[in-house]
Formats: sequence, structure tokens, C-alpha cells
Amino acid sequence: MKADSLKRRVLFWFGSVSAMLLVLFGFVFYYLFDQSISLKIQSQLYKQAIGTEDKITAGEPLDQVLQKTLAQNYEAAVFKAGKLAGQSRNFHLKNPESYIHYNDRFVMLKSEQYLKGVYVLTLSKLFKGKLIVTTHEINNSIEDITDTLLTLIPILLLTLLFLGSKLIDKILIPVKRITRTANRIGVNNFSGTIPLPEKEDEIKALVEAFNSMIVRLKEGVDNLNRFNSDVSHELRTPLTVIKGEIEITLRKLREPDEYIESMQTIAYEAEQIEYIVENLLLLTKYSQENIKQTFQPCHLDAMVLNTLEKYDSTLKEKGLHLTIEKLESIMIEANPVLLSMIFSNLIDNAIKYTPKHKSITISLYKDEKIHFAIKDEGIGIPKEELSKITDRFYRVDRSRNKKTEGFGLGLSIVKKGVELHGGKINIVSVPNEGTTVHIIL
Repeated sequence: MKADSLKRRVLFWFGSVSAMLLVLFGFVFYYLFDQSISLKIQSQLYKQAIGTEDKITAGEPLDQVLQKTLAQNYEAAVFKAGKLAGQSRNFHLKNPESYIHYNDRFVMLKSEQYLKGVYVLTLSKLFKGKLIVTTHEINNSIEDITDTLLTLIPILLLTLLFLGSKLIDKILIPVKRITRTANRIGVNNFSGTIPLPEKEDEIKALVEAFNSMIVRLKEGVDNLNRFNSDVSHELRTPLTVIKGEIEITLRKLREPDEYIESMQTIAYEAEQIEYIVENLLLLTKYSQENIKQTFQPCHLDAMVLNTLEKYDSTLKEKGLHLTIEKLESIMIEANPVLLSMIFSNLIDNAIKYTPKHKSITISLYKDEKIHFAIKDEGIGIPKEELSKITDRFYRVDRSRNKKTEGFGLGLSIVKKGVELHGGKINIVSVPNEGTTVHIIL
């Protein structure tokens, strides 16, 4: 067991608390037992003192009362005017004169082996004086109990620690399974899961959370591998074109027009690489922790109109019919860069994937929340693809062609931008009929 292990720490605190409780129990038990014995002796002495006083008051001879009528387990002495008037033959109290100044008081005398109770009663009916009644020496059982407690407490503490250790071992079995499973998990191995306990308790919740974490890690690694593969694929194409263009150009001297054409090709491919890098940086630049620091007043209706103006020539070129159903004046605190990217990507996608002479419909309005919806009559998205369409570099197979430009980053930016603004995105699509994207902020 490691020095800083959980079991050792739990046992330490359990042992400390148990020791304090056992010691406290010992003190309380000792005190209550001592008080019980004292009260019992006091009660008995008081009865004997009252009984003796009654007999003296009744006129019985003092010697007879002290020698014969007093119970054999008790001793007594009577003082008049501070002087001893009589005592029982077995009276052995040391310095009885020191007690005559007490008024109706009980005193417990203790030694390691014996107890002795003393009760002083004030006499005033027949004469003024003091009656002292004492017990014989009683075996001090309190000391025996103290010795017993001093022996039992360490034994009980060791027993509790032993049982606690066994109980902790049993409780930590699922934790040890989690540890073994976690040690087996690696980037290339997510096959290990922990069997669920039968009981509905915190351990089962921990196991469920751990198994769920393994699934999420596997999905995350799969997404990362797919992302790396897609990045490599998307960057390899323009780099290959650039490298090939340079090699061909450098094979021999060429006319200036050929060099210009080659440079234009290289510049275009470089722009593609720059586009990919910038969008990837945009996806990682903002987070929930820093996004609010970039907020500023944004007029959404003006941003939508400015974006549509950029695509005016493309709309006319494809003969697309644009309808604005609602366009309310809305101002919010938001990140203008992300909002512009959201509108640009959605409008660009609608134009890109809508055949010529079809329609696109846009709405911007506010009820309890802000709504932006764009509906097209494009090629649509298959149902099985909808859950993946917002993944980075993911493109529906039918859109992966030379005529349709793009890298599958647009909807990823849209999704992250909407989520950073505390909103959600809903996509409904029917193949060959069109797609509706609804954003709620």
C-alpha cells in the first residue's frame, strides 16, 4: 500500500475519529458510573442519617442508637457544641472534627483501592449539633473499570481498523478495476470497459461515467484521426499542384505569358491553403471563456443585407429568385466576425447547392429569441448525413466534385459560432427538394 494511498488516508481519518469517539465514550462512561455510585451512596447515607435523627429525637439513648440500631454497614458519630458526644464502636473516620462545620453536606472520599462516603446532618430538634454518618470502606470498582477501559479501547480501536481495512478493500474493488482498465487504454486501444455493479450506488455511477468517458474519448480520437486525414487530403492537393507547376515551369525557359499563367495558378492554390488555415484558426481562436470579451453591438438586419449584397452578382448569374419573408430590425451584443461568417456561409451554401432558376427564402425575426432561417430548393442532404454535416472537412459525397468548390469548413464555423453565442442550429433537408437551416440565438 502506497504511503499516500486513498486507503491509508481513509484509515487514518477513520482511526482518528474512532479513537476520539472511544476515548470520549470512556470518559463519559467513567463520569456517569462515578456519579451513579456517588448518588447511590449519598442516598443511602441520607436515609440512615434521617433515621438516626428520628430515633434520637424520639428520646432513645444516644449510645443505644449509635451502637445497636445503626446498620452494621455504617458508622456514626454525634457532636454537641463542637465536641464529640458519642460514636459507634466501628467509627474510624479520620479527623471527624473537620466535618462539623458543614451543613447537610455529602462528601466522597476516594483512594486507589477504596471509597468512603460521609454525610453531615445538622441536628436542631432535641439539641444543636452534628450527626456524621459514614460507610465502611468500599472496594473502588471505578478504578477496576478504568483499567478495563484502558485495555479495551486499544483492542476495540485495532478491531475497528482491521474491519475498516477489509471494508475499504471491498469498496475499492471497482476503483481498482477502473485503474486497471485505465492503464490498458491508449490512443489505439479503447476496447476496455468495466462491468457495471448490480447495486444502484455511487460506485455504479462512477463506472457508468468512466465507460461513457471511454466512448467519448474513442469518438474524439476517431474525429481527430478523420480530421488529420481530411486536413492532409485538403492541403495535399494544392501543395501538389504548386509543386508540379513549379517543376514544369523550371524545366526550360518559357515565354513571359507562360510564367504569368504559372504564377497565377500557384497564387490561386496558395489562396486555397490560406483559406483553409484561416478558417481552422477561426475555429480554434474563440472559446466560451473569451468570446464575451469580443462582443459589441451588432445590427443583424444590416449584416444580412450587406452579405446578400456581396452575392448579388452570383444570384443574378444563376438566375436564383431571392425572397425575404421577414427582416426585422434587431440589435444584439455579439461577435461581429463570427456573425458575418455565419450569414456568409449559410447564404453561400444555399447559392452553391441550389440549381439555376430555383428559389431561396430568408427570414430574420425576434419573438422571445432571435431567429434566422434560410431555405433553398437545392440538392438536399441525405438523412444519414445530417448528423455529420457540421463536422470539419465533412462534405456530402455528391458535393465532392470539381464544379462545387469548398472544403467542408463552412457549417463547422456556423455551428461553433452559434454555440458560442448560446444558440442552437437545426437543419432539415430532403434530397432533391431542398434544405432549411434554422438558427436560434
